[in-house]
Amino acid sequence: MEMNSIPSKLDVAADIAGPIREDDGDGQLLAISEMSELFSVTLRTLRFYEEKGLLNPVRRGARRFYRGRDVSRMRVILQAKKIGLTLAEVRRIIKLVEGSSPRADQLKELQEICGAQEQLLHEQEQALQEQIAEVRGVSQALTNMLETEAA
Repeated sequence: MEMNSIPSKLDVAADIAGPIREDDGDGQLLAISEMSELFSVTLRTLRFYEEKGLLNPVRRGARRFYRGRDVSRMRVILQAKKIGLTLAEVRRIIKLVEGSSPRADQLKELQEICGAQEQLLHEQEQALQEQIAEVRGVSQALTNMLETEAA
């Protein structure tokens, strides 16, 4: 029996790549509260994504019900947001993944989007490091000024 069952490398699911399931009629529908619980998001978040056209729940009176396609889209939305993509980029990804272009072309374009995002994040990281260094310098200068005042 192996003592250490923790994997040495965690697999990262590429939810951003879909697939986004086709709507299968009413199939299994999730109430908004179930969808909220499934993804650990607020009802307001789900309504926001609906307002932006990213989710399209079925309406029955005042109630919203989510289909398999919405569940798949939500996976894409959340991973895209987690890596810092904008709503416009999320919309582009959903259109791409739901489109009819060959899967290999979709994956290449998604890889380009992720590569561009990674580059942007590296640039932001560098800017943050420079800001941190500047704040440390200012803080040290203030400390030195306080010591001089106290002397």
